[in-house]
Amino acid sequence: MILRHAFIPLDNQRLSHLCGTLDEHLRSIEAALDVSISRRNESFRIEGSRKQAERAVALLQSLYDRAGAPIPADEFQLALVEAMQPEDRRHTQEAGEDEEIVLRTRRADLQGRTPNQDQYLRNILSHDVTFGIGPAGTGKTFLAVACAVDALERNTVQRIILTRPAVEAGERLGFLPGDLAQKVDPYLRPLYDALYDLMGFDRVTKAFEKGTLEIAPLAFMRGRTLNHAFVILDEAQNTTPEQMKMFLTRIGFGSKAVITGDVSQIDLPRGQKSGLVDAERVLRRVRGIAMTRFTAADVVRHPLVARIVEAYDAAKKAAEE
Repeated sequence: MILRHAFIPLDNQRLSHLCGTLDEHLRSIEAALDVSISRRNESFRIEGSRKQAERAVALLQSLYDRAGAPIPADEFQLALVEAMQPEDRRHTQEAGEDEEIVLRTRRADLQGRTPNQDQYLRNILSHDVTFGIGPAGTGKTFLAVACAVDALERNTVQRIILTRPAVEAGERLGFLPGDLAQKVDPYLRPLYDALYDLMGFDRVTKAFEKGTLEIAPLAFMRGRTLNHAFVILDEAQNTTPEQMKMFLTRIGFGSKAVITGDVSQIDLPRGQKSGLVDAERVLRRVRGIAMTRFTAADVVRHPLVARIVEAYDAAKKAAEE
């Protein structure tokens, strides 16, 4: 199907911001929505299936409306992700779950961008233990940190504890100098990045000084009881079943735990079972524990990331067959 759309009255500056340098935005929209876009001045020709062509027109108009200034890369990517979601997204939520989730963070626009992300946020807010399992780029860690910051702001917890197993991704970094925090910093960098984005550098620094933010290497968690804390275990696919059981039994009164990981990126020694895979199997029917499974459709990074994930998944299935 071919649709035609023109932006009238013409605003050359908006049109330039919409198309991007050398029409890079148009090429990204073509790749994301599987359509073909050509233009002459303010007139656009969109070719593809009816549904995808209509989505492309709606996206182009939405971007044009906000193109009074150059469109930030992250804003453009999020617009692509939202355009790729099913049209009935807002109608698939269960009754009583259609209220908007508002988190108290520095990011006023923070929200779930896909149905699974919405459900993940609701699971975290309504359960004491939540698992977020899926590929890179689906917001598992960032949304968990956002909920932790929100809980700290609302005084429902007294501190945030960040932890992950110290397992390198196929490399051996050798001896790392410094104190305990400096040794585990490289492993916790994604969590730091999320904290800086959601709280700001100064507040994060002060929170560490006051003890409301804490780094707790997984290997040092044994014997502790974590009361009134929001605990995030990141990269949980690299835990052993024993480590996962140890972590889950640390949770005390007034605490929440979020466990995130990608079972397609396990860096444990060959033959070692992943604690995340084991926990998903053992705990799936335990009341009070929520599990959210993400897919390539939930990736909120560059659209190519979703295609990369899908390609690897397809290759894995083909190899198994």
